[in-house]
Amino acid sequence: MEQIYTIPVNEAFDAADGCPFCALWRKLEENELDLILGASMMEPDVRIKTNKQGFCRTHYDMMFVRKNRLGMALTLESHLNELKSDIAAGGLGAVLGGAGAKPLKRIAELEEDCYVCGRINYHFTHMIETAVLLWEQDEAFAPKLQKQPYFCLPHYRRLLDYARTRLPKKKQGEFVRQASAVVEGYLDTLSADVSWFCKKFDYRYEDEPWGNSRDAVERAIKFLRSDLHGDPPKK
Repeated sequence: MEQIYTIPVNEAFDAADGCPFCALWRKLEENELDLILGASMMEPDVRIKTNKQGFCRTHYDMMFVRKNRLGMALTLESHLNELKSDIAAGGLGAVLGGAGAKPLKRIAELEEDCYVCGRINYHFTHMIETAVLLWEQDEAFAPKLQKQPYFCLPHYRRLLDYARTRLPKKKQGEFVRQASAVVEGYLDTLSADVSWFCKKFDYRYEDEPWGNSRDAVERAIKFLRSDLHGDPPKK
């Protein structure tokens, strides 16, 4: 069942390095950031969307460190110019909705939107769907799923949610069994590692080996909240 749209999903599952969906998300993010500061930046239809949506703080920061300040400035120039009229408090909007109604509405929309996030979420949803379809239709995919180190909880939820609506009922139980075995097995190991990490700060255990617990806190955060943007820069 090898198709163009299945290749990135298969590659992420073949790598078996952390949550495969986090890896897919990060790859999509890199692609979108490359595009928005490159080939897509001057396309009129893209500029219309970025003028309207803007970007979240995370993606502004990620674009900034890519050192294409001119590209960012050009995008910001047209975005800010459009916002001048969008958040103007006077005029008919103020009369009908009360003073400040227009900027309140527009700024609230802006706070909840991001061009890059929207693009990533659109493609990422299809990748989760593809994983479920591969499991159903490609007999080679189920062993890959079962060999994953873990699925982070947010992506595990989305995986189960789509499987519940897409798979035939007679197959849902087996899919959940296989996916939950991955998550529950990792949770047992992770819990033990975090507990051992805590004990290592007790003088009674200071001479005992750390085992796999040194990065237990970092791994727990990635499991609970996903690993979407990679590790933060070291101070």
